[in-house]
Amino acid sequence: MSLWFSHPLFLPSLVVIVTILLWATSLLPEFITALLFFTVAMVAKIAPPDVIFGGFASSAFWLVFSGFVLGVAIRKTGLADRAARALSSRLTESWPLMVSSVVLLSYALAFVMPSNMGRIALLMPVVAAMAKRAGILDGTRAWYGLALAVGFGTFQLSATILPANVPNLVMSGAAEGSYGIHLNYLPYLLLHTPVLGWLKGGLLIALICWLFPGKPHAPREFSPPEPMSRDEKRLAWMLAVVLVMWVSESWHGIGPAWTGLAAAVITLLPRVGFINGEEFSTGVNIRTCIYVAGILGLASVVTQTGIGSAVGEALLHVMPLDPEKPFTSFLALTGITTALNFIMTANGVPALYTTLAQSFSEATQFPLLSVIMIQVLGYSTPLLPYQASPIVVAMALGRVPARAGMLLCLVLAVTTYLVLLPLDYAWFNLLGKL
Repeated sequence: MSLWFSHPLFLPSLVVIVTILLWATSLLPEFITALLFFTVAMVAKIAPPDVIFGGFASSAFWLVFSGFVLGVAIRKTGLADRAARALSSRLTESWPLMVSSVVLLSYALAFVMPSNMGRIALLMPVVAAMAKRAGILDGTRAWYGLALAVGFGTFQLSATILPANVPNLVMSGAAEGSYGIHLNYLPYLLLHTPVLGWLKGGLLIALICWLFPGKPHAPREFSPPEPMSRDEKRLAWMLAVVLVMWVSESWHGIGPAWTGLAAAVITLLPRVGFINGEEFSTGVNIRTCIYVAGILGLASVVTQTGIGSAVGEALLHVMPLDPEKPFTSFLALTGITTALNFIMTANGVPALYTTLAQSFSEATQFPLLSVIMIQVLGYSTPLLPYQASPIVVAMALGRVPARAGMLLCLVLAVTTYLVLLPLDYAWFNLLGKL
């Protein structure tokens, strides 16, 4: 026992395990756990300061920050509300059409609004107004279906868009910090969108229509919207430029984080921008930014101290990773992600899994980048709502009972693993990634 205590990995492992447990159990708010990790890690000197605080230098941190700033501006100017109402005003003629419009709107906004929480906060009142016009009452199964369409459509489908999901950003930051791998917008979109975006979106719509049936009525006529204000037009043009810059990253080489940060700075400039200091302090969730920095710092510590390699070696002896059985290996890697999701939740899974990817790559003979990408299916498909905080937020805003959220989570997860996982494996093979 004394030898174990004297092992060089004992103290770093203890800090990492306690931090993960605090995040998993929510005994403390997530940002306080992150600050506690920074404090203990520095006092115990388990890694150099540039490793422990490396998350603040990561592109993932600044993309989360800029997403919050842009979200405040979009809501303040009324641009997002105008767009959402325009898109949904004529989409309540039938229940499948209504559910489809909510899911597709949740997905479409992810291309221009990076923050999951911001999109949910924006969409929920709009969808509630849309439901009221269509005769869908609060507290009914139909309303639960629409509220869950916002949460699931926002979180699960946005996993196919690199800057639009916190786990994606954690994975991107961990891959950059651990291996120097920089993920690009368009290749990422191509790899994940057909199966985890389009097909999963269709599956989500079908399951909501089946599990939460509804009968919308024709919406009432309402007065036409006022003309766009000057600020709305200016912000719309700026967001269009940001989206073009994100899509064309492989040509100009400017990462999404720095494009987003530039847009955020413009948004905050006096007399030029759209929000003031008070709106920044109340609207930008610095707590989540600190949490993301903590996760990325934890990932760097896991890599630098050798904890990742040690855990990877242990998993190599347990999981059926075999170069001769590529589908079994693909299934096993997804299973590892799913198991980690129970302990770390979706935001934390990429921090640990990505640091183990090199060991998994050597065991399966899959390319390192492909091993990193395989985890997306696992962390974007929670088995229980608590594993994805945006879903929990959507359920809370829509007052959806836990049983309804758990039902959709489990049914969608089982269907995804039975139907979409083999298709995802086939798509990876078709693109030559395995």
